[in-house]
Amino acid sequence: SNLAAEIAPYMPERKRSRPPFPVESLLRIHFMQQWFTLSDPAMEEALHDMPLFRDFAGLGGWDDRLPDESTILRFRHVLEKNKLAERILATVNLLLGAKGLMLRSGTVVDATLISAPSSTKNASGERDPEMHQSKKGQQWFFGMKAHIGLDADSGLVHTVRGTSGNVNDVVEANSLLHGQETDVFADAGYQGAHKRPDAKADVQWHVAMRPGLRKLLDKADPMDALTDQVERIKASIRAKVEHPFRVIKRQFGHVKVRYRGLAKNTAQLHTLFALANLWMVRKRLTGSLA
Repeated sequence: SNLAAEIAPYMPERKRSRPPFPVESLLRIHFMQQWFTLSDPAMEEALHDMPLFRDFAGLGGWDDRLPDESTILRFRHVLEKNKLAERILATVNLLLGAKGLMLRSGTVVDATLISAPSSTKNASGERDPEMHQSKKGQQWFFGMKAHIGLDADSGLVHTVRGTSGNVNDVVEANSLLHGQETDVFADAGYQGAHKRPDAKADVQWHVAMRPGLRKLLDKADPMDALTDQVERIKASIRAKVEHPFRVIKRQFGHVKVRYRGLAKNTAQLHTLFALANLWMVRKRLTGSLA
């Protein structure tokens, strides 16, 4: 209900005689699309075929009026146009913070590639101009990057940024901080983040040593052994970033972009990570946050 109240003022006025569907029902349908990787037509079909989906959305039986794919599409456009997916993530995190689940003193930053089709079957036959190639190891990828900042203690995501795949991770580094943290943990790709023009004062960056340099450490040397131990501790903190990435990719099946353009896909990422946060703490929560 908190989330529905955030969205309700942005819903267009209905000019038809039929009453509008409740915002909470449309929001729950939108969430089911993310959980089960359903397109708008597939979501409409699922509402007709699956009583459990209708029950979750608070809708009637199959013979009652149900939202069609156009209604589902229009609702998503309202979220995108008004940047409400960012509000969904912020609202979820406020609720989790109120339950003491986010401490905010440390942040872990990282990025993952989300693949896009290298060619499309649209009228022009061109691939999405906002997606780009990037190289990871010896492999080339085409698509976008999801950059996230998450709470170092709880592993909950607080900031999401979407860029084309060729944007270097360190460019987005400082935009992933919420401003209250004192320490940031990052892999070796973030070397120099603290020297960038947008770097924030009073933030200590703990960036991983480059793998090649770490291999040169002499474990028999006390100082090198201590350095290696520090690297292990930093790595254990950074490992938390893999959990939300794993949830959206494996649990929710988000392994490729669904829409054309960065704005639409970044809006979806905000919703996905909000839902991932709820998924990760589901056993510690009592009652509904919807």
